Amino acid sequence: MKSTIYNIKVMVAIVVASFTMASCLEKEPESAIPVGEAMQTFEDAEQTVTGIYALMKSSSLFSGYLTLLPDIQTDLVYAVDGYTNVYGNFWQWDIRPTNAEIEAVYAGLYSVISNCNFYLERIDKVMAAQTSDERITTLEQYTGEVYTIRALAYSELLKNYCKAYDPATAKDELGVVLRKFYSEPEPARRASLYDSYEFVLSDLAMAEELLDEDNDAYSTYFITRGVAHALHARVALNMQDWESAIEYSSKLINHKNKAYALSAANVNYTQDMTFFDYMWQYDLGTEVIWQLGFTTTSYGGALGQVFLNFTTDYTYYYPDYVPAQWVLNLYSAGDMRYNSYFADFTTGYDHNLTWPLLVKYYGNQNFINNALIFHVTMPKPFRLAEQYLIRAEAYCRQAKPDYSAASKDLATLRASRLLSGGNVSLTAENCIQTIAEERVRELYMEGFRLNDLKRWGKLYNNGEGFTRKPQSNTLTEGSSLSIKADNPLFVWPIPQHEIEAPGSEVQPNESNK
Repeated sequence: MKSTIYNIKVMVAIVVASFTMASCLEKEPESAIPVGEAMQTFEDAEQTVTGIYALMKSSSLFSGYLTLLPDIQTDLVYAVDGYTNVYGNFWQWDIRPTNAEIEAVYAGLYSVISNCNFYLERIDKVMAAQTSDERITTLEQYTGEVYTIRALAYSELLKNYCKAYDPATAKDELGVVLRKFYSEPEPARRASLYDSYEFVLSDLAMAEELLDEDNDAYSTYFITRGVAHALHARVALNMQDWESAIEYSSKLINHKNKAYALSAANVNYTQDMTFFDYMWQYDLGTEVIWQLGFTTTSYGGALGQVFLNFTTDYTYYYPDYVPAQWVLNLYSAGDMRYNSYFADFTTGYDHNLTWPLLVKYYGNQNFINNALIFHVTMPKPFRLAEQYLIRAEAYCRQAKPDYSAASKDLATLRASRLLSGGNVSLTAENCIQTIAEERVRELYMEGFRLNDLKRWGKLYNNGEGFTRKPQSNTLTEGSSLSIKADNPLFVWPIPQHEIEAPGSEVQPNESNK
């Protein structure tokens, strides 16, 4: 690696946010150093970037709420009779602006943004004081990383707290509060959806200019140009900018240095484990564009806890949520993802439910073997598989659809997952449904489903949204829930304290009412 960034070890303890009636938009960097004395040297800048990565580990973000809640809220899982009621209000669509998880995600993302602003406000002075070309290059790398992280944080706010992007109406819809600076006062007012997305794109443009493509590598713990491109492709898809989605996903799929490759689920890496298995069990895979780096002494939330709860007695499993039967039915007999994601167990409940439980997040085997830390998996916000799915959908939805190219992308992905076959033929009539099903098979419980349904709207399931059908030993309340595509709670409410904070001009969402 050219940049010394890859030699940094992220060992900073996770900062637990405290939630008061003060606005999340006013949070300062987690450092207690006075503003006038902060970040003056190269080492200070390095420490600030390390702190930003540490904030990203929060269980409110990718290692917890931000990944789990969008999928638990939809049609992918069922609450088990006897569950602990964790996330029950999301599963039952009883989501309110005072909900603790709603506040935590919002606060966590704005805390990351605030720390990015703190760095960006001071980096020019630090850069000007450097005499070493190597340090200047490294600081440029850090700055590119920070721009990408800020863009990612804003994109997640847009994904969860705003309506789906429609180019025809985006200038008239509410976006997010854009905090561009750290020291300068800014009104607590939501920008338009159009301006919010344009700000994300401007950050990505800065990042892509500063980051060196030669540093792209799989399973990296640090932001690279490949991560910026992956986020750009995702954002473009959400903006219905099909040409840009194709352009940027292609940069990953056809990487000039071949930095990434699909981790085959049908080729063994060890005697009893495929490359795909290894990616989930040991957090190392050739298709991982970026993951949060955990160690046994510095890690975030336990993504697998609510699906297994093995640590209750280290004997039985007591899952809060089990996979929906319709999801399990999507996998064909030769789809090797099934055995990587699910395993049959009899639970420890009195009703002895036997069901395929989600073991995708069983936990990093090194953490389990070395420290008895179960269900902790390094979050993987960007994988190459998603880029194939993005490009396939964009090919189908561009002005002149290329169903042949889209079919080829899905076939390539499926060829790496199935024992044999995998060819698919997309048409105007089946493309959304086919891509939707493949996204569930591939991205199950990675936090995409709620936004996918919102983004497709009436294109999916004739606008009927989804209806749950009761399963064995699942909670009665919520098991027959029917949600239409226009339900306001596809957009999370803005936290109530943000609206009521002194001086706030933040407008609520329809779901706040």
